[in-house]
Amino acid sequence: MAVDYTVIVVYLAGMLAMGWWGMRRAKSKSEFLVAGRRLGPWMYSGTMAAIVLGGASTIGGVGLGYQYGLSGAWMVFTIGLGLLALSVFFSARIARLKVYTVSEMLDLRYGGRAGVISGVVMWAYTLMLAVTSTIAYATIFDVLFDMNRTIAIILGGSIVVAYSTLGGMWSITLTDMVQFVVKTIGVLLLLLPIAVVKAGGFSEMKAKLPTEYFDPLGIGGETIFTYVLIYTFGMLIGQDIWQRVFTARSDKVARYGGTVAGTYCLVYAVAGAVIGTAAKVMYPKLPSADAAFATIVKDELPMGVRGLVLAAALAAVMSTSSGALIACATVANNDIWSRLRGAVSPKGDDEAHDEVKGNRLFILIMGIAVICIAIALNDVVQALTVAYNLLVAGLLVPILGGLLWKRGTAPGALAAVTAGGLSVIGLMWWYGILANEPVYYGLLISLGVYVVVSLATKPTDAQVLAAWRERLAGRGSEEAEPETPVTV
Repeated sequence: MAVDYTVIVVYLAGMLAMGWWGMRRAKSKSEFLVAGRRLGPWMYSGTMAAIVLGGASTIGGVGLGYQYGLSGAWMVFTIGLGLLALSVFFSARIARLKVYTVSEMLDLRYGGRAGVISGVVMWAYTLMLAVTSTIAYATIFDVLFDMNRTIAIILGGSIVVAYSTLGGMWSITLTDMVQFVVKTIGVLLLLLPIAVVKAGGFSEMKAKLPTEYFDPLGIGGETIFTYVLIYTFGMLIGQDIWQRVFTARSDKVARYGGTVAGTYCLVYAVAGAVIGTAAKVMYPKLPSADAAFATIVKDELPMGVRGLVLAAALAAVMSTSSGALIACATVANNDIWSRLRGAVSPKGDDEAHDEVKGNRLFILIMGIAVICIAIALNDVVQALTVAYNLLVAGLLVPILGGLLWKRGTAPGALAAVTAGGLSVIGLMWWYGILANEPVYYGLLISLGVYVVVSLATKPTDAQVLAAWRERLAGRGSEEAEPETPVTV
C-alpha cells in the first residue's frame, strides 16, 4: 500500500498548497467569496461539476447501483437534471444580479424584508450538507489507513477548513478543478472499465443478476419522483450552487459552462450505477450497499491505481464539503450576523478589505462547528433529509416565484418560508423523517400560502421592481467589474 499512501499524501499536500496560493489572490470580498466573478467556461464547468458530485454521488451512487442496478443512477441523474435546468433557464439572470447570497436576491426582489428568515433556513441546509460530507471522510480513511472514525473526520475536515479559510473561493476553485480531473480519471477512466472487465463484461453481468437490475425504472416511480423533487429542485435554489454561479465571468459562461457540467453529471450517474452493478456480481453478499465502492477498489485495483481511485473518492467528498462550508459561512456572516448587528460597511465591497478577515473568521468558526457535529452525529441520511426538506419546502416557492411571477410580494414570500418550513418539520414528526409525504405536502402548503398571501396584499413597490429588473438586465450594481478575466 506504500504507493497508494504516497498518492494520497501528495494529493492532500497539493490541496493545502492550493489554499496557500489562493490566499495570495483573495484580497477583496469579491475575490474571497466568488473568485472575483471571473471564471472562464472550462474552469467554471469543472468546478461546478466537482461541487455537485460529492461523496453521496460517488460512494452512494455506486451503492445504489449495487442495490438496484442501472436504475440506481437516478439519484445522481436528477442532480444533473437540476443543474441543467438551472443553467439553461436561470443561471444567466442569477449571474447578472452580482450578489453574494440567495437571501440578497430575495431582498432585491421583495424589498429587503426576506433576508434573515431565509438566511436561517439556508444556513441550516448548508451546515448539514457540510456535516454529512465531512462524515464521509471516516469511510475513506478507514479503507486507506484503518483509522479511527473521529481522527479521520478531524484529519479530512481540518484540511478542507485550512485551504478554505486561507484563500476562500479562489482556493476552493483551484482545488475543485484538481478534484474534477482526479474524479474523471479515477472513476470514469479507470474504475468503470476495470469493474466491468472484472465482472466478466455486460453479458456475464446480465446472466448472473435478476432482470430488474437492468430495468431503467426498477428503483420505483415514487422514488424517482422524490429524487426529482428534492435534488432537481434543490439544485435550483441551494446557496452552494448559486455561489458557484456567481463566479462566472459572464452570463454566457454561466449558461453554457453549467450545461457542460450538468451533462457530465448524467454520465457520472450512469457510471456509478454500472460500477455498483458490477460489484454486485463480484460481491453478492456485502453487509452494506455503501461498502461496494470501497470493497471493489480495495480488492480489485492494482496498487497506484487504487490510490488514485481512493483519491478520487476523497476529491468528491472534499469538493462538496468545501463548497458547502464557504456557503454556510457566507450565509452566517452576510445574511444573519451582519443583519442582526445592523453593521453596514461604508466602503464598497472591493475596498472593504476587513470583510475578507470577517468572512475568513466565519469559515474557521463554521468549519470547527462542522467537524464537532460530524463527530457527534451518526445518522447521516436523516440529517441530509431534514436539510433538503427544509430547503425545498421553505425556499423553493419564494425563490422561483420571485424569478417568474411579478405579483409575488414580500409578505407572501415570508409566509411561504414560514409555513413551508414549519409544516415540513411537523410532517416529518408525524410521518417520519425519511417519509416522502413531508416534502410533498410542505411544498404544496408553501405554494398555496405564497399565492394567497401575495394576492391578498399590496403589490411590490414599483420602484423595487424597477430596480430588480435593472439588476436582472446586468445594470444597477455598484460592484466593480474584474479587470483581468480568468479564461481557463
